Amino acid sequence: MKNYSLCFISFFFLFFFKMINFFMMIYFIMENMVLFLKGEIISFNSMKIGMSVLLNWMSLLFMKFVSLISSSEIYYKKKNMKSKLNLNRFIYLELMFVFSMMLLIIKPNLIKILLGWNGLGLVSYCLVIYYQNLKSYKAGMLTALSNRIGDVLILLSFAWMMNYGSWNFIYYMNFMSDDYSMKMISLLIIIAAMTKSAQIPFSSWLPAAMAAPTPVSALVHSSTLVTAGVYLLIRFNNLLVSMYFLKFLLLLSSLTMMMAGICANYEFDLKKIIALSTLSQLGLMMSILSMGFFDLAFFRLLTHAMFKALLFMCAGVIIHMTNNNQDIRMMGGISIFVPLTSLCMNISNLSLCGIPFLAGFYSKDMILEMVGMSNLNLFVFYLYYFSTGLTMFYTIRLLMYLMVNDFNLTVIYNLWDEDYIMLKSMMILLFMSLISGSFLSWMIFYYPYMIYLPFSLKMMVIYVTIIGLVMGYLVSNMEIYSLNKFLLTYKMSYFFVMMWFLPSLSTYGLNYYFLKLSQNFYKNMDMGWSELYGGQGLYEIVKKNSLIYYFYQMNNFKIYLFSFILWILLIITMIMI
Repeated sequence: MKNYSLCFISFFFLFFFKMINFFMMIYFIMENMVLFLKGEIISFNSMKIGMSVLLNWMSLLFMKFVSLISSSEIYYKKKNMKSKLNLNRFIYLELMFVFSMMLLIIKPNLIKILLGWNGLGLVSYCLVIYYQNLKSYKAGMLTALSNRIGDVLILLSFAWMMNYGSWNFIYYMNFMSDDYSMKMISLLIIIAAMTKSAQIPFSSWLPAAMAAPTPVSALVHSSTLVTAGVYLLIRFNNLLVSMYFLKFLLLLSSLTMMMAGICANYEFDLKKIIALSTLSQLGLMMSILSMGFFDLAFFRLLTHAMFKALLFMCAGVIIHMTNNNQDIRMMGGISIFVPLTSLCMNISNLSLCGIPFLAGFYSKDMILEMVGMSNLNLFVFYLYYFSTGLTMFYTIRLLMYLMVNDFNLTVIYNLWDEDYIMLKSMMILLFMSLISGSFLSWMIFYYPYMIYLPFSLKMMVIYVTIIGLVMGYLVSNMEIYSLNKFLLTYKMSYFFVMMWFLPSLSTYGLNYYFLKLSQNFYKNMDMGWSELYGGQGLYEIVKKNSLIYYFYQMNNFKIYLFSFILWILLIITMIMI
């Protein structure tokens, strides 16, 4: 009962906190209000340690979404992880994770932001290695070290902010945006955000973090860890105006979007497919941010959080049902066994694709139409729409493998009824996945985006979506003779499925020469010269001498007699000479 009480208390607290944030956010929007609170914690001689909080409609709305998703996760976890050990520790870690995200959201001071930023990195490491096997340890280390790069860059931006006399960046960010130091700070902040939001070349940690339990994946990959970088850039949006580096950010994030979409079409691990779809959506958010539309990026971030958390929770139920199997080739026809979970999964997947009037449609369609209206070159335009088609491609492929195709009875299903505790938590997010897009679109925009485009360009999203749907259907129905043709392009397929070799490049690619050098040092120095003339050599000399002394001690009478005779002979010889 103790586990249940902690789950219930955490759920109740987060749900209550969500309601407070919701009503405050409505009041702040109506009054067009920003609240800046600053207090003093300790004052010692001339040193003062204060605490500042920035509350506006954006931070309150984001906190509302984070607390809603985390409360649903904790309620869901009550059943999903009931049999696991250390459930209390797990809930404490997740609450620390949510608290770190809250710190990141409400703080206008870069040092306080770093506290939340570091808290996310460290607690995510503890959550990724929760199952304590070799795969989890490797994934946790890759996640932690990739995120440390961003931590170092934020520390460097501290040093540049010393030029302004305060780390409260909101005081001077608006009118200092053309200053050289501020450009340097914004460059560091952009690269730090790229590490946390897993853009190329830091993408390899995000699919590896799937070694964590499924409820953690739902929280980490929807509204907390991976969106921290996007939210940081939204906070610093005044600096992202006339920077040459933003063009590179646009290119890298568009390539991330395409790379993740292609890789998801080759992947067979259920959780990795959903993780790669998260990576693709992060590329979409970062690219629209680099074009200056921070409000659209925030809109997409919130709607994406809802249906992506629901998608992971549905995946958790399916994995639980198939005896912890994650290979979609071993599933099929699950809609017969878990109809309500299948309903939730289909709606969240279609919302991800941008099917009209679901949550994802309002943000995705608006972003793509703004791209169509912007002054961009054909390459970026092509990457956007190609990635949109890929989203539909891997989604329909996933749904065909899970819901429609024949049973693959290599996995024995646990054929019990759906668990209503899990379903209740999923129904909250299902409701939000249906209404949050339209609800947010009239709430957070002061004026509607009126986008006038030619008919062919207006319909471009529909065209690429239909092409992706047909391709996904065809690929999922391939027979063995069709699949054999892929052997002709085996090397290209391997390149795509390995995320353009980013995991290898960011692990052994960076470490190989250093590890080889240290191995040579170890062989030649530690096990070579230093052994010969160091501890091992001294040990051998002392050992030989001690053996001689030991021989003397054990044979003392004979040795003394022999020595006496020897000395007598020496003395007689000397006298005779």
